[in-house]
Amino acid sequence: MEKEILDQIKPGARVRVWERIKEADGKERQSAFEGIVLARKHGSEPGATFTVRAIVAEVGVEKVYPVHAPTIAKVEIISSPKKVHRSKLYYLRTFSSKKVRERLKS
Repeated sequence: MEKEILDQIKPGARVRVWERIKEADGKERQSAFEGIVLARKHGSEPGATFTVRAIVAEVGVEKVYPVHAPTIAKVEIISSPKKVHRSKLYYLRTFSSKKVRERLKS
């Protein structure tokens, strides 16, 4: 992943992560997962991860992606928050989508 994209993956950012998925018949396809970044851990070292949360079929889904995973095809930054005062946004789990937008002012 490019350094400029790594720098933009911050808590509160809305991202779309394209991941490579191998199917049973040997074909490979890409699947998108779009949501809000809740946390970024361990900087840019080999074990670094970021957590993305989205609402899918009215259920909250979180995925933890390793930054250097070969299964990540690309990461698109959709929007970035103006100002976030915390490094981990786990408290957003308890809010509705409307309340999250108000809190992040996006």
